[in-house]
Amino acid sequence: MQKELPRRCEVPEEMTWRLEDIYPDEAAFEADLAKAGELADVLAGMEGTLGSSAASLLGFFDTYEACMDIMQRVIGYAHMRRDEDTADGKRQALFMRARTAADEIMQKLSFFEPELLEIPDDARGAFFEEEPGLRKYEVTIRNIVRLKPHMLDKQQERLLALANPLAQAPSNGFGMLMNADLKFDTVTRADGSQVAITNGRFVPLQMDPDRALRKEVFERYYTRYKDFSNTWAALYEGQVQKQIFLSKARKYDSPFEAATDGNNVSTAVCDNLIASVRAHLPLMHRYVELRKRLLGVDELHMYDVYVPIVSDYSVSIPYEEAKEITLKALAPLGEEYVSVVRRAYEERWIDVVENEGKRSGAYSSSGVYGVHPYMLLNYNGTLDDVFTLIHEMGHSMHTWYSTHARTLLDSEYVIFVAEVASTTNEILLLEYLLANASSGEEEAYLINHYLESFKGTLFRQTMFEEFERKTNDMGLGGAPLTADALSGVYRELNRDYFGPSMAEDPLIGYEWCRIPHFYLNFYVYQYATSFSAAVDIAHRILKEGAPAVERYIRFLSSGCTQDPVSLLKIAGVDLSSPAPIDRALDVFEEALGRMEQLVER
Repeated sequence: MQKELPRRCEVPEEMTWRLEDIYPDEAAFEADLAKAGELADVLAGMEGTLGSSAASLLGFFDTYEACMDIMQRVIGYAHMRRDEDTADGKRQALFMRARTAADEIMQKLSFFEPELLEIPDDARGAFFEEEPGLRKYEVTIRNIVRLKPHMLDKQQERLLALANPLAQAPSNGFGMLMNADLKFDTVTRADGSQVAITNGRFVPLQMDPDRALRKEVFERYYTRYKDFSNTWAALYEGQVQKQIFLSKARKYDSPFEAATDGNNVSTAVCDNLIASVRAHLPLMHRYVELRKRLLGVDELHMYDVYVPIVSDYSVSIPYEEAKEITLKALAPLGEEYVSVVRRAYEERWIDVVENEGKRSGAYSSSGVYGVHPYMLLNYNGTLDDVFTLIHEMGHSMHTWYSTHARTLLDSEYVIFVAEVASTTNEILLLEYLLANASSGEEEAYLINHYLESFKGTLFRQTMFEEFERKTNDMGLGGAPLTADALSGVYRELNRDYFGPSMAEDPLIGYEWCRIPHFYLNFYVYQYATSFSAAVDIAHRILKEGAPAVERYIRFLSSGCTQDPVSLLKIAGVDLSSPAPIDRALDVFEEALGRMEQLVER
């Protein structure tokens, strides 16, 4: 590994994405930015006319789609240019100009949805008969009208919009305390070197083979959260009260009902998830017991959760080899799918390696309708990097199929299904690698990777969801959300999920303090449902072949044309029942049994 990162200009061209496919130069970007502003002014001038005639409504939507198309390109281009080198002031300024323009356009269009909902249902229906061109926008209109019972009049909506900065205060406060103000101790390793504990270093330090170090880091880390637990509780109570206020204002019975309805998903989907995971908790307990046995400890503690239980296994995979591995792993999806993946590799859809100032992590960007998806990586040759590559390729392929089959507005699939394609790809890679493992050590490493994915996504995210629901119900009932009360709820859930083989570590009761997703209003359960759906889909593809692939491609091509549960039914997964969750947990049990057999040899 290089001691110093290359500058952006030193990265080989073939390892960078080709943003010229969006704009050949910044002059073209500037022209589109100006054009978007002009279109927004035209749209603003249409206020008060949407219900006057079918032609007026069609004219608005045609202009609106054109404006959104340009703004997606402008924002997509600017944020990717910035992410190439976040320390470059010119790139920062480019993105800020694009973001400011987008905010101004949204302000000009704030009249749009309330005015659309003022059109009587019978008049709107007559518009569709009178002007067939409106059918192009039927899905968008239907999705807005669906929430009409929970929309307020213009004055009330304006008041809620004005209150939005206040509503963000708990989340903003959490972010500042978590990322800027909270400081931790420094610990000393066995070799005498010192390392400062940070949020980013906590998990890597919990993976250290030195158990005494893990224990010290765990205790110092969570003691620091405990020191500020009353502040964390005040922030979290503010978030809960915000959710209660908004749900009541929009005539829902609870924040949970408001959140699921916003995704067009029944509350039963999450109820099924919790019930199924609860019924299968003995499997999680069995995995915890296996971890205790393999680590050879008398008592398993929460600071033993992240340390690897398989003997060290490492492999270096050059990027060219990673591409070939992913192409072979994705072969069950058919030649059409694989040929598009090849295009992504050959036509520079991917920014591959790390350079000075480049944004960390990885993502797939879909904000370039009519061009192709783009992917950002920071590839370093690890096996995890290969999983990241195929994960982001799953997002990109979902975008590619959706945008090639649907109009701009109909192609924007919702978050509930967004992780399905990426996780399906990961599982296909895992199954391919397992089928081609060259040693028992490699097989054990891969199976443990699978088990950890289940633990971290299906079990842990469901536990988080239970915490959110229990504490929001407490808030609805008027119970005070004190630090002691919240920590008590969390400790009880942790005890339930990890089972009798896990020793009691009271400090884990403060883990809720550091979970940012608790400020996203019942977001976490979607990780678990998407993971379960992906497990089901991947195994159907491997077992059934072409018929399952055809259904899956139709799902990928459907955008937001149906509600999320109906979309997944196209792929053969019905999350209105607990069956997909149960089948995924059966896979977990099978992998667990395989792991137990391997370590007993």
